Amino acid sequence: MKKDTICHIKGVPLERLRMMQAALQGKTVMKDDFKITQSREYGASFSCVALMKSLGLHTDIFSKPSEDWVRSCLAMVAGRLVYAGSKLSLSHCGAYSALWEVCGVGTDIDVNRHCYDAMDRLLRRQAAIQKKLARKHLSGGTLVLYDITSCYMEGEYADSDLVGFGYNRDRKRGKEQIVVSLLCSKDGCPVAVDVMRGNTKDETTVLGKVEDMKEKYGMEKIVFVGDRGMMTQAKYGQLDHDLVKVISALSHGAIRSLCEKKVVQLGLFDEENIVEIIDGKMRYCLCKNPFEAAKETETRKALLKKTTDDLDKIMSCTRKTKYSKEIRVGKVVNKYRMGKFIDFRGEGENLTYSLNEGKIEQEASLDGCYIIYTDVSREDMTAAQAVESYKSLMRARHAFRNMKTVRLEIRPIYHKTDDRIRCHVFLCMLAYYVMWHMNQRLKPFFEGDGVGANRKNTFDYVMEILKSIRKDTIEVCGVHSNVITTPSEEQEHILNLLGVHL
Repeated sequence: MKKDTICHIKGVPLERLRMMQAALQGKTVMKDDFKITQSREYGASFSCVALMKSLGLHTDIFSKPSEDWVRSCLAMVAGRLVYAGSKLSLSHCGAYSALWEVCGVGTDIDVNRHCYDAMDRLLRRQAAIQKKLARKHLSGGTLVLYDITSCYMEGEYADSDLVGFGYNRDRKRGKEQIVVSLLCSKDGCPVAVDVMRGNTKDETTVLGKVEDMKEKYGMEKIVFVGDRGMMTQAKYGQLDHDLVKVISALSHGAIRSLCEKKVVQLGLFDEENIVEIIDGKMRYCLCKNPFEAAKETETRKALLKKTTDDLDKIMSCTRKTKYSKEIRVGKVVNKYRMGKFIDFRGEGENLTYSLNEGKIEQEASLDGCYIIYTDVSREDMTAAQAVESYKSLMRARHAFRNMKTVRLEIRPIYHKTDDRIRCHVFLCMLAYYVMWHMNQRLKPFFEGDGVGANRKNTFDYVMEILKSIRKDTIEVCGVHSNVITTPSEEQEHILNLLGVHL
């Protein structure tokens, strides 16, 4: 006898039938014999490190990428993208992340050896690394975006040559700060970063940065794009014009000066077309933005309203006060910066004021008007290209936004020595370098999504999706093995776009 029918089983799902068949064949494991003893994040860390290696960043850091400190640097760069936080918290992430393991670093992570000592080695290599990045992304005659920001500090830095009080772009009163400059390619790819003292003025950094591009990066021709705050007319006159051409914008004061000299007429500003005026070697591209015009008009009206309301209270006040009327008026004028539109008469208790409607109308005529100027020849760049090049500065500002708040979190800065502060900022720049390349490769994924509030495919969403790929340690009947989560269809699509294979 080869077969014997014991019974017929009906009404049982196919999956359960297969389990019964496996049990009869001795291929099943009881639930109590199967345990997941550890589950750690794997996908995001592995993807970041694999991408860095495909970009050659590990060899840019040092020619021998197998050295322990280089692997630690890769872990710190990827750690800023995946986790941010302090170096101490990163050194303890082994309990929930495979980051250090992916980078080839042993399991016993020591914050001094694997973070701080590695940072010291990395800082010594900063100039060489930035030179290599410049060779990759900048070439002779290329467009270079340059911008500056500040980062406020927590705590006291009495012995620091970097930390100090200055113009705080973060609007954090009473906080010391550092000034950070960033050099990007025309597409917004970061190439070099520098940290300066907190009271450094924008315009004082331009000449040194141009010299760096010539001496450190070997660039023979540069088209330098900087905002109106740093590229003053005085600094422009000090540049080597055989080496560098400039694209920048004029301040409202400079625009009024050109109007007074009859070089520019207000009637030439157009909302739809760019009007170009050539004055010697300089080209002026006249533009008008109706949205900015409305915004500037409303802002001025609101500030004038607040100013006049406060002045009226002072003028109508009859009781004795600690400060004289002139002092109180001066405080109001300094607070709202509307003094140029107000005429004062008399003194002491007889002080009165009136609005200068002529100056208000003159200022309103410039609302939304801006002038992009350049000394690049018309053969090399059209007026529309010059304007678009200046607008591309938004890519550098986008880099700062990501480095400071959105993803990489330069702040708060926990380091207390100048060299560690410099290296921390450099690590954040390298992390944004990787992030920029990830965004470039993921464009098809982002563009295939909705827009506005309905959009879900963002960089943060990608990182969270990749984080859900885990490395699990499984115990079956006393035997341990590691298993990587099988990627879903969406995860597989993301990994393919990044060129990463688990």
